[in-house]
Amino acid sequence: MATRSRNLPHERAVLVYCLFGGLPAVAIALAWVWRGDHSPETRATVSLLVVGSWLGFAFAAQNRVVRPLQTMSNLLLALREGDFSFRARGARRDDPLGDVLAEINGLSDTLQNQRRGALEATALLSAAIKEIDVAIFAFDADRILRLVNPAGQVLLGQVAERLIGREAKAIGLEDCLEGEPNRILGPTALPRAYGRWSMRRSSFRQDGRPHQLVVFGDLSRPLREEQLRSWQRLVRVLGHELNNSLAPIKSIAATLRTAMEKSPRAPDWEQDMLSGLGIIASRAETLERFLQGYTRLARLPPPQAAAFSLATLLHRASALELRAHVLVQPGPAVELMADESQVEQAIINLVKNAVEASPDPASAAVRVSWRLARGAVEVWVEDNGAGIEESGNLFVPFFTTKPEGSGIGLVLCQQIAENHGGSLALYNRDDRSGCIAILRLPMKAA
Repeated sequence: MATRSRNLPHERAVLVYCLFGGLPAVAIALAWVWRGDHSPETRATVSLLVVGSWLGFAFAAQNRVVRPLQTMSNLLLALREGDFSFRARGARRDDPLGDVLAEINGLSDTLQNQRRGALEATALLSAAIKEIDVAIFAFDADRILRLVNPAGQVLLGQVAERLIGREAKAIGLEDCLEGEPNRILGPTALPRAYGRWSMRRSSFRQDGRPHQLVVFGDLSRPLREEQLRSWQRLVRVLGHELNNSLAPIKSIAATLRTAMEKSPRAPDWEQDMLSGLGIIASRAETLERFLQGYTRLARLPPPQAAAFSLATLLHRASALELRAHVLVQPGPAVELMADESQVEQAIINLVKNAVEASPDPASAAVRVSWRLARGAVEVWVEDNGAGIEESGNLFVPFFTTKPEGSGIGLVLCQQIAENHGGSLALYNRDDRSGCIAILRLPMKAA
């Protein structure tokens, strides 16, 4: 019997035990009624009352036991499915069943608070990942990309929909999952990246499976900013000292030259003096102009943002280059919020460099275009020159490969771009010889 009861469902077992529990009393009552000297009506009435009460109370006991268990089962099922809105009625602390229901309600409250906290923490983490300027990638055990933030999308030049689900090898990051976890990468280690980058790799587990988190940080910009501040301090000191020396030299040379020219007849030594004084004055003026160019770099004012048409600015700046024909391709209508004069100066410098990149400026083929890219606008200046050779020194102040260059043109353009929250990058062209300068500016000034 015990074996059979264990095989019965719980509600059937409760009913069976209730029926067996009342069976002796019912049997005795029926035997007394039917053996006694009673009328048939009395026997039928008492028998019906005894049997009905017996079955009714047995089923009521079954329902009393089974219904709370069904309620608790539904509550636990809702918890397992993540629905914490259900609560049990009759959760009182004055009986054991009420204690159980109260504990389940308390468990629902705890899980609901924990899920709310987890969702808020996840939202905060997601917002932080989107806002930080370091590139973050997460790969699973099969080296499939499972997470990438906006900075990572910019680094690879693709949107998340095209990156997530692809292997590390397919997106050019396979080498970053091997070797030293913390290292410095060169400009050729990452696609569409230039300068030096720091890489950190760590492991974590999700759903019991190992994952790898790879973080890339651009070291070029902080290094350039520190380098630029050092050069600015040097230029200010040199400018102060040289101006104090050049001003009197230029004045004295001009005065002596004027005095010597008043002489009616000058001997040979006087001619030599006149020539020397003329050279001094000329070199002083040249050095003064040279110094003023560097002072512009050190004293670039903060951008004064105002709305202007990018197409109009590009046509106007390109028309100032008279040595070669500059083709400005049509593009989308863009109303840019930036310092118009500074952006125009950057475009003028980039177009000038593009023309001078050709051995013969008259045969230079320079093309200017622009396009929208994820909340920013990119201005492309393409030339047909020899391309970039000294890529590591492109943005080093005073470095130049031109015989008469000053070495501040690209540095000034880069500083203008970064002061607006943008960037400047130079790449060699893939389709032919030449270089592409990409000036990236946000649609709203930073």
